[in-house]
Amino acid sequence: MSVYLLVLCLALLQQEGRARPDPPGCSSPELVRVAEEALEQINQDLTNGYILSLNRLYDLSHTPAEEKAASLYKLTIDVMETKCHITSRKPWKQCEVRHIEDVPAYGECEVSAHVDSQVRLQSYSCALREVPATAVVDVCPDCPTADNLNEPVVKETVNLSLQRFNEESHLANHFTLENITRASSQWVFGPSYFVEFTIVETVCSKKTDASELSDCPAMNCQFAHRGFCLGSHTTQEDQFEIRLPVGKKHSSFQNRKPVEVKCEIFEPEAAVVEELAHAKAGGGHTGHQHDNHTHLHPHEHTHSDTPSSKLTVSTTRGSLGTVVYQPAPIRPSPAAGSCPGPHRHNLGLGKLRL
Repeated sequence: MSVYLLVLCLALLQQEGRARPDPPGCSSPELVRVAEEALEQINQDLTNGYILSLNRLYDLSHTPAEEKAASLYKLTIDVMETKCHITSRKPWKQCEVRHIEDVPAYGECEVSAHVDSQVRLQSYSCALREVPATAVVDVCPDCPTADNLNEPVVKETVNLSLQRFNEESHLANHFTLENITRASSQWVFGPSYFVEFTIVETVCSKKTDASELSDCPAMNCQFAHRGFCLGSHTTQEDQFEIRLPVGKKHSSFQNRKPVEVKCEIFEPEAAVVEELAHAKAGGGHTGHQHDNHTHLHPHEHTHSDTPSSKLTVSTTRGSLGTVVYQPAPIRPSPAAGSCPGPHRHNLGLGKLRL
């Protein structure tokens, strides 16, 4: 009898083993979908910085649901910065990952999410860092290098770029600087400086006298337009030796300093909601009135592939988590089987293991 019971138990265990498939790994389409949707919610939660793109699912753990409760997933996902600023609120799949010439940044996010028929982000903690300059130089010796955001030449480039935007803009009001987000430099025909920065609408109209513009406060309301700009400033310094009478010093001439800027202006969310409400009510309203200033829909400015540079070390807080810029950690190998998943991007930097 004891032998019969032993055989029966072994058979039951073998059958139970067949009924339990191996847990899905980091290449599972379902778990990749969870990671993608969780990252979309992270980007929606952030209030500053750049939209993040999924590179791969690195590791995971799964607590199965009990009865009708949602399953809890804890994911480690590798991410890369895109060229889209958070202000744009674009889906990350519509945003281009920074190339090697754009001083790219990468990192990882620890994510907790409840999953049933939907993915509901519970918390996240992301750590990002810029790709080291040495890794970039090995692949692209002539690519731009990062500049300190507090350098006077960076601030000058931003001011000149913003000035040109305000001069050429067809929007109703002047814009002022909100934040400088990246800066880099490169030698072309002379020192060339590239900046990225955000701007916000002021209460001053385009008719305001130039002497009064320095006192224009930013518009502090939900209908204020904001924008994201790419600016550049190239200095061409050609020295010309001129023969002068004895006792006179030689002179030098400096060519004109060209400035280029492209800004994308975003319609305020409150204005979009109001437009939809008026449209449903048959209002036919095409502008937004506030404080006696009309906010027209923005004219078209498109992004360029202007290079950028690294952000200063900072922490961005959302309601559900944080993004910190810090050096790469030493992390253990994945605990889950079939992890990590394949990279979507490596920028030609295989040694870096992005």
